[in-house]
This record gives sequence, structure tokens and C-alpha cells, in this order.
Amino acid sequence: MEKYSIGIDFGTLSARAVLVNVKNGKILSESEFIYPHGVIEESMPDGTLLPEGFSLQHPEDYLDALKKVIPELLKNTGVERSQIVGIGTDFTSSTMLSVLENGTPLCFLPEYKNNPFAYAILWKHHASQKAADRINLIARKTNQPWLDNFGGKISSEWGIPKLLQIYQENREIYDRMSVWIEAADWIVWMLTGIESHSYSTMEFKTIWDQQTGFPTKDFFRKVEAGFEEKVIDKLGKNFLPVAAKAGGLTAKMAEMTGLSEGTPVSTGMVDAYASLPAVGIDQPGKMLLIVGTSVCEILVEQEGRNIPGLCGKAKDGILPGFFAHEGAQSAGGDILAWFVNHCCSEEYVRESRQRKVSRHQILTEKAEKMEPGESGLIALDWWNGNNCILDDMYLSGCILGMTLSTRSEDIYRALMESIAFGTRVNVEQFVKYGVRINEVLASGGICKKNPLMMQIYADVLNIPISVSKVSQGPALGSAMFGTVAAGKDGGGYNTIFEAVTNMKAPIEKVYYPIPQHVQIYNCLYEEYRKLHDYFGLGSNRVMYHLHDMKEKVRR
Repeated sequence: MEKYSIGIDFGTLSARAVLVNVKNGKILSESEFIYPHGVIEESMPDGTLLPEGFSLQHPEDYLDALKKVIPELLKNTGVERSQIVGIGTDFTSSTMLSVLENGTPLCFLPEYKNNPFAYAILWKHHASQKAADRINLIARKTNQPWLDNFGGKISSEWGIPKLLQIYQENREIYDRMSVWIEAADWIVWMLTGIESHSYSTMEFKTIWDQQTGFPTKDFFRKVEAGFEEKVIDKLGKNFLPVAAKAGGLTAKMAEMTGLSEGTPVSTGMVDAYASLPAVGIDQPGKMLLIVGTSVCEILVEQEGRNIPGLCGKAKDGILPGFFAHEGAQSAGGDILAWFVNHCCSEEYVRESRQRKVSRHQILTEKAEKMEPGESGLIALDWWNGNNCILDDMYLSGCILGMTLSTRSEDIYRALMESIAFGTRVNVEQFVKYGVRINEVLASGGICKKNPLMMQIYADVLNIPISVSKVSQGPALGSAMFGTVAAGKDGGGYNTIFEAVTNMKAPIEKVYYPIPQHVQIYNCLYEEYRKLHDYFGLGSNRVMYHLHDMKEKVRR
């Protein structure tokens, strides 16, 4: 009898699940659940407007996803519950939840249904930038040894700055919460009934180290008086390695999903990191490029190098025995979606309706007829701030070179190029600090759907881009981790490396650099770096002034 594993990827807008053959990695069925509450950025249920930078979700959507996607996978395939050896899950990160001792989110309580801090605080919530600035300031002043492990700067997207923001702005929620937990770990808690926290989330995002633990209470006291008293207790207990068995499916969850009670569940994973084994990366020298709503560059190495400006390192954070690293860009596909939704010319909107194709397709078709440099434009990809290497969410996007003859496709292509330039900054930082990159493997929706974007990437990076065949990389990777939670005796594998050998997705297409394009993009990239440094390193603070003015007027 064939054995299968289930992987569930909780993304920004929806949860996507796959049912996978353990023997060969073949995906038998996929299911998706779009979150009814979506991303909450404008107002709360009672109509109260949210401040600038807030980005929330309703955790009820995550539980509803489980009720829908798992039964649908079983129904679509006819696979019996006894054939499922394990479950793996991954999540956007840092998406954080304040919960009671039993894991109940505070927003489930009637008294907090209109309190924004009681909801899931999404990864792209940037209202905690001031809290991050304070943490970084004190860390530098007190020469904290752990700061270098995180690229020299803590991001506002991570868990501790968001917790500090709650402490500073809503003490009632802070005092009421028992545990401050990554959604990646919370969903595992809900499945198993056991609180656990994965090395994947704790080492990358929560300033925790296997040897030294959290920063000292004295550090937290210097950040904010009183913050040190309960902060470490609220960060939870039971830290587990990746691919470990976090527990078995509870009776309640078994009834909800149609699976067997006790089915092994692996520790939580960060969504992007789960894609690493899915595309077949199991050693140094290979970089995973994920281009979706945001962009990630992920790899492993053996020396444990500190790389300034990148998202830090995590020992055993993705693959046991290796240090994992992440470069990140806060917006990728989101930038293109913004342009299509708000700036696309009416002529192309009509064409899209007439041909019954997306505006993205219309603009891509027109942009791919252009040569590099033809638009006369260059852009900075900071529509959602800069994650790496500047780690500054006050920065904003800009486009240079527009004239009265500039067309929609000119801008669309310039935005594509800016995203690739942002990735090149991170790649060059990896290489500068001794991390070799011999091969780039790409995954994510845009990688499969937009050949022009991948060709631009190959030309800008001057390296072949191998696009994985899998369309649901995180979900496949999570399913692979689920097989390791089961172990060989349970019908799975004893190591993630064995799972990679047998279950990795094949390469669908390779994009090779075009020499004449490479030459032009090298010139354009020089201009991009000038703008990057001019606005990003303090020579011109106009972006900060505009941000402050916007905040003042909104208040």
C-alpha cells in the first residue's frame, strides 16, 4: 500500500495544501483555502482605522483552512487516512500571535475583538519599526555579541520588536498574553495540543541561540524598563529541531480533518525555508530564489559566517549540520500588483477585459518586446521598505527617468528590473563575505508564470536560473519534513536528506544569461547602487521626511 504525506503552506492570502507520495514526491492533489478576512490593514471590525504600517490577520482563517484543505485532499484522491504517515506545515514569518496558556488567541475573546494587537500580526507589519530601532540602538551601545549573528540589525518584521511595540502601546494585551508565538509554531500547537517552538523560527527571528539562549534580562531592561520582567517567559518553552516530531494529531483535530488520531506532525517551518529541500538543495553552493509577493534568497553553508545586512544565520535552522542564511526583499510581486491595480492605463484595462487575460499578462507581453535600457527608467524596489541589506522600513520606492512619452509597460519592466537589482545586492553581499553561490534554483508563482522575469533575473545576476517544476514548493517541503517526523519505521524517512533524494521536484526550465543584456544591466545596476546608497545610507533623507509628514497629517 502506497504511503503519503500532507504539507500545508500558510501564505499571506491563502493556505495551500498538497498530498504527496512518500516514495517519489509526486503530488497527487492540491487544495487551496483563501482567507475570508484577508489581510487587515485599513480598519478593525468596528470600523476603527488602523495606523500606518499595521498588517494583521484573523487566526480563525488558519483553523478554517485545516477544516477545508485536508478533507478535500482525501476526497479528491480516495487515499485512506491510514495511508498518511505525517503532516508538515509552514507559515509566513514573523507572523506573531498573543495567546492564552492553552493557545487561544486573544482576539477570540469578546473583549478584544476590536483590539488590533490581539490579532495575528502579519510578517509585513512595519508599525514596530521604532521598537526595532530601539532594540538595535541598545544592542550597539552595549556591544551585544549576538547582533552580528543577525546581520548587525534586528528587523521590525521579527517577533521581539513586535512584542516590544505591544508592551509600549497596549499593556493590557501584553499582560493578558501567556505566550507570544510564531504562527508557524501555533498551528502545530493546535494540531498536536502541545506547545513547541521550532529552531527555524526561534533562531532566525526571535534572537535565540542553541548555546546561549535569549539576550539577558539586563539587556531587555535597558531597552525598556520593566520589559525584562516577563519577556523571556512569554517567549515560550519546548524548543525543537527542524523535522522533529512535535507530537501526534489530537482526537479533536483528527475528527476535524478526517485523519487518524496520533498522525505525526513535524515542527513548524518558515514558509520560504521549507522550499529548500523541495527544489533539491541539500548542500552548500546552491541558492534558493523565491519570487512571490516578497522575495527571498536562501542558502546553507558550513562555517557559520556573519554577513552584515542580511537576515542572520541559524544553525540547523533548515538542514541539520548546516548554518542557514536568508536574504530578503519586503516586496516583489506586491510591487507589480500595486502598479497593475492602481496605475495601469485604461487602454490596457480594456484590452485585458476584451481578451479575458490578466493585466499582468498584457503588460508582460508588451514589456518583453523591449530591450534592456530601452525604457530610460530605473526604480528602487522599496514599496514596502527595505529588508536587506539596509533593513529600514521607512524607505520607500521611487522611479527615475519618466517623461511624457513613458508608457505603462516601460514602468512595469523597470519595476521588474528593480526587483532583480535588489536581489543582486543581496547576492553580492553573500559572495563578499565568503559564501559561494554556484547555482540558483528558483521557486514561487512568478518564477513559473513569468518567463520575462526569470530572463531578467538571469541577465541581472549573470548566472543561469533553474526553475523548479513544483508550483507549491513550501507545501511540498513541509510534506517532506512530515515524512521525517514519521521516521522510517512509520513509513517515512529518518533524515531530511533521504527525503530530498527521493522526493525533490525536477527542474522544469533553465534560463541562461544573454551576454549583451548582461552588459547593459551591469551599467543600469551601477546607477541602481548609486540611488540605493544615496537614499538608503543617509545622504538624502527625503523619504524619512515624507514618511513623517504623512504620519502627521493622518493623525
